[in-house]
Parts: sequence; structure tokens; C-alpha cells
Amino acid sequence: MPEIESVDQYIQSHPRWSEILLELRELLNSTALKETIKWGGPVYTLDGKNLVGIGSFKNHSALWFFQGALLQDNTDLLINAQEGKTKALRQIRFEAGSIIDTQELLKYIDESISLHKQGKKIKPDLKKGIFIPSELSDFLKSNSELKKAFSILTPGKQREYAEYITEAKRDETKQKRIEKIIPMIKVGIGLNDKYKNC
Repeated sequence: MPEIESVDQYIQSHPRWSEILLELRELLNSTALKETIKWGGPVYTLDGKNLVGIGSFKNHSALWFFQGALLQDNTDLLINAQEGKTKALRQIRFEAGSIIDTQELLKYIDESISLHKQGKKIKPDLKKGIFIPSELSDFLKSNSELKKAFSILTPGKQREYAEYITEAKRDETKQKRIEKIIPMIKVGIGLNDKYKNC
């Protein structure tokens, strides 16, 4: 699939959800938010900060709020897509045939803008300990060059790699993931750096 460079291109590449995406886009463009593409999808910013995004998945499309956990007045439609993992991000899902209540959604967007203007945001917990799974730990012990490169990474990058291995259910998947991350660790890049620099 070619790299997405515009919101029009993104919507065209998701024909099943194009009607919903177009409605959401029109709604978001009626606000003070600025439209851009980040991580291959539409993101809406204010003062350079990510506030809202839209996207399509296999079984639904979604409107998500980067600081959605802070919303207090408008919460009925919000869900945490990764309970226990996602601290701030919340989304509203739309299935095929969903009716878009733009006036209701505008309340969520307006509250997000208001919270941003007040300077409110959820900060990541940087003091959280890092659990290195045995599969990765054993590999690091057997390779001193890799162990040194891993130790130089920031705690956040170390945590991303550790969680990436831990989340795999099967041993074969864990092994494939370790093989994938070795060259990245050696050059000092994080698992999700390509997304953070967008």
C-alpha cells in the first residue's frame, strides 16, 4: 500500500468507511482544529498538539481523542480500546450503518479543545518499572554487544521492546519479534520511533 500523504487519499483507501470518514472530517474541519496526516492517518491538531484523529479498522471506524481520559462532561460514547494499556487515548466507534450525530460529537471535540486551552493533559508514567521477559533477557545475556546497545536505550524504548516481546502469545512469535528488533536495538532506535517523529 502506498504511503498516505493526504486525508483524501486516506478516505479513498477505505471505501467501506468513506461515508462515515467524510462526515467526521467535515465536522472536524468546522472547528478550530488543523487537519494533518500522522502515522498514516488523519489527525487534527491545535497549537501543534494532537487532539483528535479519525481512522478505519476491519470492523469499525473511529473518532479518537488523544486526551480522552480527561473528558468529564462527555463520556458516554468513549471506550478504551486497550484497557490496562492505554492511559489517555479514548475512542468512539462507528460500525457499518452507524448514524453520525454531529451535534453530540461536537460536544466531545469542544471539551477536548477547552481542556487543551487550559493546559490539561495526562503525562506518561516515566517511573514505571521495566519487566524484561526471559526470552529477551536470555538473548541479551548471550550477546554482549546487544546487551550494551540495549542498556544505552532510554527506559521508554527499553519498555517498548520488553512489552513487544511479552505481548506475543506463542514462543515462535516471540522469537520472530526478537529477530526483528535486534537490528533496531543495535542502531539505537526505539520500536515506535517512526511514529513519534511524524
